[in-house]
Amino acid sequence: MFTNDIAANPRSFTWYYFITELCAKFAINFVFLYVAYKMTFEEIIQQLNNRQFKPVYFLHGEEPYYIDQIVDHAAASILGEGERDFNQTVFYAKDTQPMSIVDTALRLPMMSEYQVVIVKEAQEYTKATQWEQLEKYVDSPSNSTILIFAHKYKTIDKRSRFFKVISKKGIVFESTGVKDYQLGAWIKDYLKAKKYQCTDKAVSLIAEFVGNDLSRIANEIEKLAVVIPAGTQINEKHIEQHIGISKDYNIFELVNAVADRDIVKANKIIAYFGHNPKAAPLVVVLSNLHGLYQRLFKAHFAQTDDPSKIASLLKVHPFVAKELVQNKRKHPAKVISRNFGILREYDMLGKGVGTSGVPESELLKELIYKLLH
Repeated sequence: MFTNDIAANPRSFTWYYFITELCAKFAINFVFLYVAYKMTFEEIIQQLNNRQFKPVYFLHGEEPYYIDQIVDHAAASILGEGERDFNQTVFYAKDTQPMSIVDTALRLPMMSEYQVVIVKEAQEYTKATQWEQLEKYVDSPSNSTILIFAHKYKTIDKRSRFFKVISKKGIVFESTGVKDYQLGAWIKDYLKAKKYQCTDKAVSLIAEFVGNDLSRIANEIEKLAVVIPAGTQINEKHIEQHIGISKDYNIFELVNAVADRDIVKANKIIAYFGHNPKAAPLVVVLSNLHGLYQRLFKAHFAQTDDPSKIASLLKVHPFVAKELVQNKRKHPAKVISRNFGILREYDMLGKGVGTSGVPESELLKELIYKLLH
């Protein structure tokens, strides 16, 4: 039923023979060597498109976006529309005993080459005995079933027997998040795949407003795709009009005002936030300001004013590095150290420690005043 990679590709047989002989010679456990190769998101999607299926897929990791994308793609593409009613089953681990999944996976498909069994929220299986029940099936899976586990928000214990077995018998994909300094490039690549260009300012607005929640970023970009023709260069006006982020009054501009020590501009933005509290939750403002001061503090001790060197050291865009060089003179290291303490103080106040119902807007006013005076 499944593609026999070795038979289909003699070159892969040569490598397979070489690796197994190497393992035997040096007493290396082949299972652990196998785990060392990790399939990428793109490779899995390509295999699904080529109908090169594996009997078991285990998708786990902190970033849910890629896991959801693979599950959705598999659910929509493996079976035809007429086959899904009888041959595609979705379980939620919290409401399902492991043996129910095994029993379903052992069934034969009805008038179809395959059946697809998807286990969502697999991270809800927290007991070793639950994975042991599934392990027996995974060790000897049905050739006519494609079983997909979606284990989101965390990784499974890689020391467990289940992980070792599934690494040998199926495909394991670990979904890792995008670092903050990589987010701009990720947004540009996503837009490019949708046939759009985007200004740096627009990219920064999306990144600052949404953060590194890839699913939400994708949803916001899909909103733009509905109303903006492909081939358009997306700018901050499009973002303001269709996503609802003000190009003048947003967290990104507030951080810039603090960096420039522009008290008037900072106060205008804070006043806007007072009337639009959802535009800038305190916890998000604190996070972004902490990032600013962290970068400025590192720039102080970089022992160079060369923007290209600072960009490489801090893993930021050269334009950001140039601004850091200019702004660090406005923020002495001692003042930055003090401001870290202020940020910690208002983090606790925002969580209700030492306050009696003080609105976030008032806390934000006090915070910015203390940082800039």
